[in-house]
Amino acid sequence: MTVMTYENLDAKLINALLGDGRASLRSLAEDLDVSVTTVSNHLRDLEDQGVIEGYTPRVNYDALGYDVTAIIQLKVEGSALPDITDRLREQKQMTTVYEVTGDYDVIAVGKFRDTDGMNSQIKELLTDADIRESNTSVVLNAVVENAQFDLDVDE
Repeated sequence: MTVMTYENLDAKLINALLGDGRASLRSLAEDLDVSVTTVSNHLRDLEDQGVIEGYTPRVNYDALGYDVTAIIQLKVEGSALPDITDRLREQKQMTTVYEVTGDYDVIAVGKFRDTDGMNSQIKELLTDADIRESNTSVVLNAVVENAQFDLDVDE
């Protein structure tokens, strides 16, 4: 008989939720072969620690008509970086915003209904004098998007 460690149970619980974020405590407990109370306590701890930040649906934006994905790379004046990233964060169609190393300072990913909508939003952004340079790529095919991965579990 193997003893399940606290960390191993947490990893298995996270993996189970990645498979079905709507799973009930009872079904999680059955799948993990522990009590409902144990699952509830571990889940609460993972939430309190910020490991699990929430439960949201996975939306297929293409199916809703947002089938243009743009990757926007920006070179920004150093002191303006927080202002630019805040502006990008506030734009509802920006799904991801990163501060990065390398040739550019910011990489943002946005979803748009059409190229006209993308173009106008990007042009509005580029009117900022603190943006020194930009490069925009339109995604032709999303091979993997918003993927999450199972944690390693000691067997």
